[in-house]
Order: sequence, then structure tokens, then C-alpha cells
Amino acid sequence: MNKLTKIGASALCGSLAAVSAAHAGSMAVTGGATATYTQVEGKVTGNPLGMASALTFKGTGELDSGVGITLTVAHNDKNAYSTSAIAADVPGLGVFTFDQGGGTGLDRIDDMMPTAWEESYDTGTGANLRSVAGAGGSTDIEWALSGDLLPEGLATYISWSPHPDGSTNNDKGYSGDTSPNVIGHGWDIVLDYANPLGMVEGLTLFGGYSLIETVGSDHKQSGWGAKYAVGGLTVGYQETSEENPKDGSNVNGYDNQAYGVSFNINDNLSVSYGAHKSTQDNVGADVDLETKSAQIAYTLGGAAIKIAESDVENATYGTSDYNGTLIGVTLAF
Repeated sequence: MNKLTKIGASALCGSLAAVSAAHAGSMAVTGGATATYTQVEGKVTGNPLGMASALTFKGTGELDSGVGITLTVAHNDKNAYSTSAIAADVPGLGVFTFDQGGGTGLDRIDDMMPTAWEESYDTGTGANLRSVAGAGGSTDIEWALSGDLLPEGLATYISWSPHPDGSTNNDKGYSGDTSPNVIGHGWDIVLDYANPLGMVEGLTLFGGYSLIETVGSDHKQSGWGAKYAVGGLTVGYQETSEENPKDGSNVNGYDNQAYGVSFNINDNLSVSYGAHKSTQDNVGADVDLETKSAQIAYTLGGAAIKIAESDVENATYGTSDYNGTLIGVTLAF
């Protein structure tokens, strides 16, 4: 994997006798690209050819106190940037991250099921399944507690946002009244426990809770699940729920169940099968949206060929059913 590196030199301040501390920093660039062919029965797909590109810039440095600083900026699919984060690794306390773009807090466990490629609902069928995101799905500050403060194998994440409306503001900017239903702060807590209490090797338990202050009843989300890995086999099950989503007067919430199983046949070939069911709780009749996907991935060096055969029932919580084939070729550099 090729990297571009820039090294910062030490500076002289005042006279030759006053030399500042040297801080060596680096900026690395990695990337990848994926070309896909998508066929969905029951839809007018037009041109089935697609492409995704990705560049990730990562800068690292260290302060006099020993605090490690990391800047990460992702540039995906012609965006100015997709996600960005500034992280400070404080010895003895943990990592504090200022994040834009999600992936922190409860968003960490929206779908933790093992897979050879993608989540069952993210395979080009247009499922539009809703899962949990919490305050970590917005611009937030997350504290990943140091392992020195916790039992072995336990990871704990606490996320907070003063107004989790999904905005990603520039410096000196603010979001304004973009989400009038959000009237206050939000916070998440997530636990991920590998080999809990040293009882079962290969078992991982995870769970989390989120609360966001909204008009009327607060917006609450939660999730829990487990994965077990032995040899090349990994199985998993999880549930998530959402109350008072404020996305429609007739929607009270969502309850999701997901499971998955993956198997690494060898170092290059893996297969998986997974499903994700989401029940939309309406004032009237509930709607069950369900996705299922069988996948295979073959990796050779920096290239991979991946195939997903997927079905969706009641896409977008309506009455449309689709099945599709997604073929992808991924390159990393």
C-alpha cells in the first residue's frame, strides 16, 4: 500500500540558543476503488455500472505532554469530504475524538453481523432500512476509555453532542434551525466486551443506549447483541430499537432483529449469509421490512471480487419486493 508522507522539521525560535521542541508529524494517504454491476428485478435500473472511489488522509503527531494527535479525513465518491475526525490519545485516560460523519457512539453497533462484503440491506436493492445511529450519527465528541480503566477485553465509548441534528459544520459555523424537533443535547454509551470475564474464548457481547432531547418525549435508541467466532466460522445475532423517531406523525418507532453467519474457507475465499428485519411501529398497521443476502468474496493481494444475491420485502416500508445481484471488483492502493 503506497503512502505519501510529509515530515515536519523542528523550528528555531528567538536566538540560536532557544530551540523549540522537535515534533515529527506525518501525513499518509491510502485509497481504494470499487466498480460494480447491479441488477434488480422489478426495477428500471437503466445503466447498471457504478463506481466508488475513496481516499483517506491520516495525519499524526505528538504534543510535549505525550498526547498523540490524529487527524483523519475521508474523501469518497466526488465529495469534498465524507467524514473527518480529530482524535487525542491521552495516556491513562483514553482517546477523545471530535467526529463529523458518524461511526461513533451508538452508530458503532447499527449492524455488527459478520459478512463477506456488505450489510444485507446495503447491496443495491434500495431497501432503505432504518437502523440506530444515536448522537454518534451526528457531529459529536466521543471518549473511548483507556483499557487501563477497564477489565481486560472491555471497550467503552461515551459520545455527546450539544445538538445532534446531523449537521457537519465548517469552522466558525453552526447549523441553525435544521432540525426543529431536536431541542437539546444527546448522549450515547456503548460497551463491547470480548471474551467476557475470560469465560468463553471467541465470544463478544455488545450493547448501547442513546437519548436525544426532542419535542415531547425524548428520542431513545438502544441495541444489544453477540458474536461468536471459532476457526473460520463466525455467527452473530442482535436487536435494536428506536422510540419517538419524529420522522412522521404515524410512526411510533422501529424494532430490528438481525443475524449473520460467515465462513472463511481459506485465506482468500469467504462466504456469508445474513438477514435484517425491521418493524415500523405505526399508529395503524405495522410494516415489516426484511432483507436477506448471500455473499461470496475472493481476495488476491490488493484486489477482490465480490458477489451478493439479495432479497428485500416491503422496501422503504411499503409494499414493493425486490431481488437483485450485485457484482463488485475492489482495488486497494
